[in-house]
Amino acid sequence: MINKLKSFSPWMLGAPLYMPGNRRDLIEIANGEKFPMLRSMIFCTEDAVSDSELESCIRHLGLCLQGFHDSSHRFRFIRARSPEVLARLLDLSAIEKIDGFVLPKFTEDVFDAYFDLLKGTSFKVMPTLETKEVFDFNAMSALRQGLLQAEIAERIIMLRIGGNDLMNLLGIRRTRHSTIYESPIGHIIAQLLTIFRPYGFSLAAPVFEYLDDTQTLQKEMRQDLAYGLIGKTAIHPTQIPIIEAAYAVDKEDYEMAFSLNDTESPAVFRMHNAMCEVATHQQWATNIINRHRCYGIKEALMVKGCAESSF
Repeated sequence: MINKLKSFSPWMLGAPLYMPGNRRDLIEIANGEKFPMLRSMIFCTEDAVSDSELESCIRHLGLCLQGFHDSSHRFRFIRARSPEVLARLLDLSAIEKIDGFVLPKFTEDVFDAYFDLLKGTSFKVMPTLETKEVFDFNAMSALRQGLLQAEIAERIIMLRIGGNDLMNLLGIRRTRHSTIYESPIGHIIAQLLTIFRPYGFSLAAPVFEYLDDTQTLQKEMRQDLAYGLIGKTAIHPTQIPIIEAAYAVDKEDYEMAFSLNDTESPAVFRMHNAMCEVATHQQWATNIINRHRCYGIKEALMVKGCAESSF
């Protein structure tokens, strides 16, 4: 199987689509015959599957894996309900056709259980931060130290923020026509960024749960990007083009980023009436260039996939 995660940018995941792992059309989706615009997908064995359906869901996934075609440009993940479920998934025939796993309700309590199971495999993971420990600065700092272990850090694609689970802990739900940044979770997102981002971890944006409010989704996407969040998960295929259109870069931003990466540029220069400083804007510039490789320039023709040089 092609190791398509060898030269990888998290932007390549696009807008991952969550779906129950017991969908009847799983093979068609995994092979791109249905929803061909999908860059990545997450088959869920956790919240999207009831307790009574778990056994049949795992069997169904095992059967469907046999029909998955190798893909060099489509990423497939399974959201494991627990370490016990991950152990069973790892035993499935053809599990190597999956690129990795989403680890829900991720805390120090399940840290060793998950990563002990993954030893000796090449699977990547996306732990999800969605428990009461997320509100505890010290708990998140301790979790970060564990994730920074070299053999662990190299597995992490990004950390996911479980916005709805965190709101549930507070007994609230986002109101219509408001972004998550207008809720108490906005403060928590900012705190998670300061804990994890300086240490090299990317963070994914929480889902947007209203399908009939494109305007607010677009507003939230602008705020996601301002916070440096990527990989916003789609809960319905209609959200995918909206999310990925937001990831296209402004022409002026791209021009500044390109100049910041030019070895002949001065240390500080003016461009588009903005100060550009190589020493302090380098990470931003790299981020813009990675986005451009996948999504191009805003209002230009959207590319179908990332540039071949990204793989």
